Amino acid sequence: MMRRVDVRLSLNKRSIGPIAASTAAAMLTVALAIPAAAAPLERETFHDEFSFVDPDFCGTGFDVRFDGVAEGRVLVNRRGRDGLVYFMQHFHITETLTNLANGKTISDESRTVDKDLHVSDNGDGTLTLIVLATGNFLMFGADGKPIGHNSGQVRFELLFDDGGTPDDPSDDSEISSTLIKESTGTNDDACDVAVPALS
Repeated sequence: MMRRVDVRLSLNKRSIGPIAASTAAAMLTVALAIPAAAAPLERETFHDEFSFVDPDFCGTGFDVRFDGVAEGRVLVNRRGRDGLVYFMQHFHITETLTNLANGKTISDESRTVDKDLHVSDNGDGTLTLIVLATGNFLMFGADGKPIGHNSGQVRFELLFDDGGTPDDPSDDSEISSTLIKESTGTNDDACDVAVPALS
């Protein structure tokens, strides 16, 4: 499995931002295969439109359809004497959530940046990455007024199997993800905000 831009899936599921993160990332896999002889700098952009139904939204039993657009860009650089690869991703995700039972809708918008702060070759076939995820998320009621907010940053430690090629992420697979710094910003509860608006 290639290293993917889905770090935000590991965010605290009780905060608002991960609604957009988990739904969009479930539909969007932006994988960059960087060959060992690649140039020092890679740039990619992505655009994905998605739609799916969550049959038990926030444990309510509501069938909620998510329709959205995810777009952004990815920057890849080699750093240090070992030429290890560092990723930085910019995301912009917009979604509309519709309760299929009553037609009520809400929407959300998020702008985030995820970037590798430090990549270490552990010498045993694994890499340790320290990743910063930061950004802003807003949820809007049917009238377009904000009803929830999440901002700030978190940090993760990710452990990857390097596939025998520590300088080539195309064969990396994630072993574990650990939250090492809790969110520094606002953390409105996603379900507390969304469920009443969709009921």
